[in-house]
Order: sequence, then C-alpha cells, then structure tokens
Amino acid sequence: MSYVPSTPAQRQEMLRAVGMQNYRDLYRDVPERMLLDRPLDIPDGMSELEVSRAVSAMAAENTAFPTVLRGAGAYDHYIPGIVRSVTSKEEFLTAYTPYQAEMSQGVLQSIFEYQTMICELTGMDVSNASVYDGATAAAEAAAMCRDRKRRVTLISAAAHPDVINTVRTYCYGTGDELRIVPMKDGLTDTDALREMLTEDVASFYLQQPNFFGQFEDAEALGALVHGAGAMYVMGCNPIALGIMKTPAACGADVAVGEGQPLGMPLGYGGPYLGFMATTAKHMRKLPGRIVGETADHDGRRAYVLSLQAREQHIRREKASSNICSNQALCALTAGVYLAAMGPEGLAEAARQSMAKAHFLCRGLTAIEGVDLVYTGAFFHEFVTTLPRQEEVLAALERGGILGGLPVDGGVLWCATEKVSRDELLNAVRIVKEVLAK
Repeated sequence: MSYVPSTPAQRQEMLRAVGMQNYRDLYRDVPERMLLDRPLDIPDGMSELEVSRAVSAMAAENTAFPTVLRGAGAYDHYIPGIVRSVTSKEEFLTAYTPYQAEMSQGVLQSIFEYQTMICELTGMDVSNASVYDGATAAAEAAAMCRDRKRRVTLISAAAHPDVINTVRTYCYGTGDELRIVPMKDGLTDTDALREMLTEDVASFYLQQPNFFGQFEDAEALGALVHGAGAMYVMGCNPIALGIMKTPAACGADVAVGEGQPLGMPLGYGGPYLGFMATTAKHMRKLPGRIVGETADHDGRRAYVLSLQAREQHIRREKASSNICSNQALCALTAGVYLAAMGPEGLAEAARQSMAKAHFLCRGLTAIEGVDLVYTGAFFHEFVTTLPRQEEVLAALERGGILGGLPVDGGVLWCATEKVSRDELLNAVRIVKEVLAK
C-alpha cells in the first residue's frame, strides 16, 4: 500500500521535470559505498498469530501490581470506560496537527474544551493547549516570568525532584540562576524565602500539595512573593484541585501541573501532559499553542489557533520558549475525563483519595517503629519511618502490592480512590507481620 497521493506515472513525470531518471538520482551526491545494494539482513515476517504470541510473552515479563500504594508524581486513579472509548476514535488518534483550521475543527474544539476546563479547575483566565509534562510546564512558567532585570528563579526544596532538575536544566541553557528555598518540617521555610526574595528574583515556584503530600500555606507565601515584586507560580495536583483552593484564589500568576491523573494510565513514564494557565495580564507570554473561538464568514462558530504571530514562531532568537506543539491526544484524554467526572465526581475522587490515605496512615503508624515524619495536613501522600525497609517492601511485592517510595527519612506512601479498604488493611497486615518477626 502506498501512502503517497500520486500515481507511479505522476511520480516519474515529477522526476523528469527535475532532470532525473529515477529515485536513485535523488541520492547521487551520496558516496556509492554508503548506498545499500542488497536486501536488508532481517528475518522473514511472522504471521499475525506469531506476532501476537511473541508480544504477549514479552508483556508477561512485566509486573502489574493489583494494588498500588506509590505516587510521587504518577498516580493510579480509576479511569471511566468512556475515556478510552472516545480517545481511541481514529479521527483523534491519528490526527497530527491542526494548522489548517478548516480541516481540523474537531481537534481544535477538543483542545478549546480542554483549555476551558483547565481554566475552571485553576481559576485562571487563559490556558494553553498543553506542553510535554508537568516538569516542562514548571520550567516554561519560570522562563515566561523572567525579564531583563529579574533573571533568578526560586523553587521550593519541597517540590518534586524531577521538577527541580528540569527547571535547573532550563536555567543552565539560558544562563540564568536557580536558587533552592530550603524546607522546614516538610514545608517551605517561610523565613528563608523572605530572605531570598531579592530584587533580581523573577519568580517563586511552589508545589501544592508538595512532594511529601503536605499542604503548604499557599496564600501567605504568594503574598510574600508579590510583596517583593516577583511572580508566583503554583504547581498543582489536578485531582486535589477538586477540593482545595484554586491557584487563582491563592494569588498565583501562573498555574501549572502534571495532567497524568486526569485519565491517563500508568505507562512506564508516559506519555504525560503538562497543563499551564495564567491571568489575562500575562496571556501573551504563555508558551505553546492557544486555541481560540471565533466566527466564520457565515457567522458560524469556529475554532482557530490564536496568538500565532509570536516570537516563538517568527523571531526565534527573541523567544522565551521554543515549544510550538502540544500533547493533543493527552489533552483530549484529560478533557474527556473531566467531562465524564464532572465537578462532583472530581471532588469525590479527591475526597476518597484523601480519606483512604489518612486511613492507611493510621493503620501504619499504629505499628511499633512506624512513625509519621511530617505532622502537617496532607492530601493523599505522607512519609513514615519504616524499619527493615527493603524487607517490608519486598514482602508487599510478594503480596501483589507496590509499596511506598523510599525517600530521605523514610517511605513516601500514597492512596487513591481506586484502592479498597480491604487492600489497605492487607497492606498494613503484611507490614505488621514482617516487623513483628
């Protein structure tokens, strides 16, 4: 089958028009010794049944845990069946990029709906069409906040390590400086932040809830940042936004985060989705694509790529960002998930995740030797000490449970609405039995 929309005769005619006899002439500047004059040394093709068996055998080598008590940026939430049903439609699944608006109204509308929902979730005025992942979104937000006089980015030490490293990489590439604000008792150190907010600071990034699951005093920290003339960036868990104050209500100038919890399954590191939203004041600094609603010449509603004549497209050397694409299929997934769940469904997922994490915490800390490391209010993650850590986690694995993530000071546990009460009790029982030996 040929995917080139021309006949062999037409292709030959095109070759003659440029003074060539065959396709080999297109490569006449390539040395002869570099050309392959024999068939590729690959085995004969397999039948569909043989391929299915071979792939299934490889997949069987992976371990898929029935119970997941680990988060740290990738979360095992329940995904309604309609999400996969809609996103697997070939009109969306095979679409590339919506440069021709008249041919891409469906994709453009799906992105516009996604942007609208992100704005509702964050309280912000405008959202872009997404970036590659949450860490990239944080780094892009830091970049959009800089100006000629303010080139320093501050980030809380309680943020996700991957986010910190990604922002550091961006700063290295542009010759700017990243300074880490230390934490105290699992939270951002307010006094340290106050001292570090010098005149050259462009922005401060806060994760809410932070990497250790703790709720930060986001409003107070935002007021401190604005008082120093810097911009305030909040990185948020989108499920937690179902019940907590929006970034806008906390005074954030830019809201970012990882969209994986919004209908994307755990998949060995991706693909994920970075959401970004900001106030109308900073709209033109927002990187990537933005889909807008307009009307065609007949007055009918239509969707287009907006704000395209920006530096990242036409004057790349002056751009604060080089992102000109987006995660359209992942954004569609997030949009379908949010539409299916609705405000109450999202809030219920958040409430159940929080309740089950606290239930797990009470069960674990009732075991001798297991103590809560940070005592502040937390969402669905928390850190405990854990004696004989490797032995306990190995026992949980044998029981089909992926335990918490080892971190400095203990283990970071997580529970979502997907895990049942019986599964949590079983995990606590295994931990208790190992430590009782």
